[in-house]
Amino acid sequence: MAARHGVCGGPADHLRASHIGVIIMSTSTALGGEAAQPAFLSKERIIAKPGFNRWLVPPAALAIHLCIGMAYGFSVFWLPLSKAVGVTAPVACTPDMGFFAQMFASTCDWQISMLGWIYTLFFIFLGCSAAIWGGWLEHAGPRKAGVVSALCWCGGLLISALGIYTHQIWLMWLGSGVIGGIGLGLGYISPVSTLIKWFPDKRGMATGMAIMGFGGGAMVGAPLA
Repeated sequence: MAARHGVCGGPADHLRASHIGVIIMSTSTALGGEAAQPAFLSKERIIAKPGFNRWLVPPAALAIHLCIGMAYGFSVFWLPLSKAVGVTAPVACTPDMGFFAQMFASTCDWQISMLGWIYTLFFIFLGCSAAIWGGWLEHAGPRKAGVVSALCWCGGLLISALGIYTHQIWLMWLGSGVIGGIGLGLGYISPVSTLIKWFPDKRGMATGMAIMGFGGGAMVGAPLA
């Protein structure tokens, strides 16, 4: 009995038990595979499979930067926006109307110098959002950061459209300048960070490919405006 007990507790039985455990775990994973699958925006869903061609990444990064690069071409809107009320000629605000009063005025046109603040806020919040949420991007992954960027960028443009409709320049500053600027920052660093990881041997070229799209966005978007 002692010898038989020793055999039952030997390495072969431990190995058999481990195989049974693996089979049970595999079965439970297969049965509950739907629940165990990571979320669509999770970092685990974007891990490339073996044999993935890294040269498929730069065109996607270039496309993102072409979209957000239109920020460089926003100056094409300044002249028509400065005549939003008068249409053919600007309607000047009264001389006694101060800066804050003009922010909420709807009976006179905006000065181009006031519209230029949108461009300034764009790039202030681009740098701030990249610095503040850069660490979060590395933790969450580029897919989630890209979705947040798109929501901020498009949502900011919609708020700006509401500002034009109601003739409230503060809505344009908030929409395009602040919220759109945050989206601009996340959309800027997300492709650059991804390309650098895919091309550790060609970091300069990878960064240049993305930034080329950012500069070319105005070239594409300005004629369409």
